[in-house]
Amino acid sequence: MKEKERLSDVSWKKWGSYVSNREWGLVREDYSEDGDAWNYTNHDTAEAKTYRWGEEGICGICDDMQKLVFSVGFWNKKDKMVKERFFGLSNGQGNHGEDVKEYFYYLDSTPTHSYMKMLYKYPQNAFPYEDLVKTNAERSKEEPEYELIDTGIFDQNEYFDIFIEYAKESQNDILVKLTVINKSEKPAPLIILPTIWFRNTWNWGYDSYKPQLSSEDTTNIKISHKDVEVKN
Repeated sequence: MKEKERLSDVSWKKWGSYVSNREWGLVREDYSEDGDAWNYTNHDTAEAKTYRWGEEGICGICDDMQKLVFSVGFWNKKDKMVKERFFGLSNGQGNHGEDVKEYFYYLDSTPTHSYMKMLYKYPQNAFPYEDLVKTNAERSKEEPEYELIDTGIFDQNEYFDIFIEYAKESQNDILVKLTVINKSEKPAPLIILPTIWFRNTWNWGYDSYKPQLSSEDTTNIKISHKDVEVKN
């Protein structure tokens, strides 16, 4: 089927790359008493928050109402946390305001999201979270930003090129392919965590319905949601 034909059928846009790279620090998720969205949530506290209006992830996809979300996490066995979201500085932390401190590239996408491809460069050593925060805080607005590459973490090519691809067999049948290239000359561990979850709508006064994820065997997850058609 050609993309021109798919464009005439809106159901091909039911699933797409509608997941934000960052939900923390946004005004729509601010429930502070003083309206200080930047300090209400940041990267370090994001994992403990239940968002109301959206979700975040690395190369995530979801349905057009963002009821069901899929994304991928990574761990190099050296980081202090699983890489489930891109790291960045809030408005007050960056010497030029908010700034993501990662390297990722959107390589391809059709208008209906029938095919999508992204590249993420994930370091093999411990991510320099503290160094990025501290050094940027010490710089004035007249100085350049202190970026991830400036930390030297890529100097020995000790990182992974991670290509993430999505291809639709049909409107509701989506294939996912990950290709990982070790750019270093040495072997390095990498744990890949494909993750699927529901946006929490039941704690915000909409209704009490809770969708379910269940395991029928060691290789399949059954998804049950009254508002989302899923091929199990």
